[in-house]
Amino acid sequence: MTEIPRRDPRREWIARNRLHPEHRELLAQRAGGTRSEWMGPGGLMRKDPHALGFIGPNGIKRIDRSGGQQGGQVAAAGSVATQDSRRVVEIPEPAFLVAVVPDMAGGRLSAHDRDLLGLARQLADTDPERPGAVLAVLFGEHKDSSLGEAGIDRLLHLDAPGFEGFAPEARLGALVAVERAWQPRHWLLPDSPLGGADLGRRLVARLGERPATGVWQLEADAEAPLGWCCTARGATDSLDFRRPLPRLVLALAECAEPVSETRHAARGMALPVALPSQLARIEDLGPVAVDPAGVALSEAEFILSAGNGVGDWAGFHHAARVLGATEGASRVAVDDGHMARDRQVGATGTWVSARVYVAVGISGAIQHLQGIQGCDKVVAINMDPGCDMIKRADLAVIGDSTRLLEALVALVEQSREEKRDAA
Repeated sequence: MTEIPRRDPRREWIARNRLHPEHRELLAQRAGGTRSEWMGPGGLMRKDPHALGFIGPNGIKRIDRSGGQQGGQVAAAGSVATQDSRRVVEIPEPAFLVAVVPDMAGGRLSAHDRDLLGLARQLADTDPERPGAVLAVLFGEHKDSSLGEAGIDRLLHLDAPGFEGFAPEARLGALVAVERAWQPRHWLLPDSPLGGADLGRRLVARLGERPATGVWQLEADAEAPLGWCCTARGATDSLDFRRPLPRLVLALAECAEPVSETRHAARGMALPVALPSQLARIEDLGPVAVDPAGVALSEAEFILSAGNGVGDWAGFHHAARVLGATEGASRVAVDDGHMARDRQVGATGTWVSARVYVAVGISGAIQHLQGIQGCDKVVAINMDPGCDMIKRADLAVIGDSTRLLEALVALVEQSREEKRDAA
């Protein structure tokens, strides 16, 4: 037999097609066998750009926002390794603390929060012989079970009723108590309109220190007082300023790469001092009712999106109103004139990060799948069980979209009527 290596065009096609059911199994064989590189048909070495730690053509490590690489390595059994396979990091006696106050919008860590925790890990892991610990201060109820995977070593959870909703004075008093009890080396807060920017500036004014706002990059600098310099945006985002890193930092999104290769303890802590009593000068009357149709797609948490498979558009709009969902659409539905251009979801439209994304009659073009990779849960309603959207979905329903939406609306209206009768 000849010793000339033979190409397998089908295996190469599966390796390129991330939506193929055998794609992960093939990657697992490569990871456990040879490598994530192979010889192309022209004699050139090809690299898998989706492999963990892939270095791009500019020498920059690729950041995977889809979560597909967060398992660390590919398991030999043919599936992506679970988070339990990550390297476990335990810091029993940290040399110092880096305090982080995430926004926790909707009770979960946002992409901005995870970037901030990645930044905190850079500061905490400066000296491997005397490592610091990342302390996360959470207010109110949280529903996130992946705090340790995000890089948190210590967790202070303050869930008293006084911290719920908009309570800047109560939260500020708690942060001041944390400062007096543990004196963190750094304070990191998200420079975002969800609360972090306001709370961070209140903390700065209370502590009387000069902060760094709009930070998007850190660089080690031995001559700086704390060993770091930061680059921050200013002048309405038209200029960058470089300065020594202060104790209090308000950072922008994508300021660092999120933690993806280690698991941390997220050990609970309690304040050794009593929280100061707060004057109830601000009363939170609850959220204001907002029309879901007026919510931008990039900010919506619940999206009902329509594609070419929708036959009853009046029924689709009625279902969106009853469910309280923001309407979205595929490019085909927009091009056909069924939806406005600003409702288009995908790489050629709007990238969304909804907690729940319901795709009705959408087959799943690659541009559309790219636009929804930041969504937490994806539900697909489609007649074709082999379409790409069904493969991507966390929950798939095979059937006629018109009848399914009618049944769903009927169930929701019945449930609401029963609640009104019980009240």
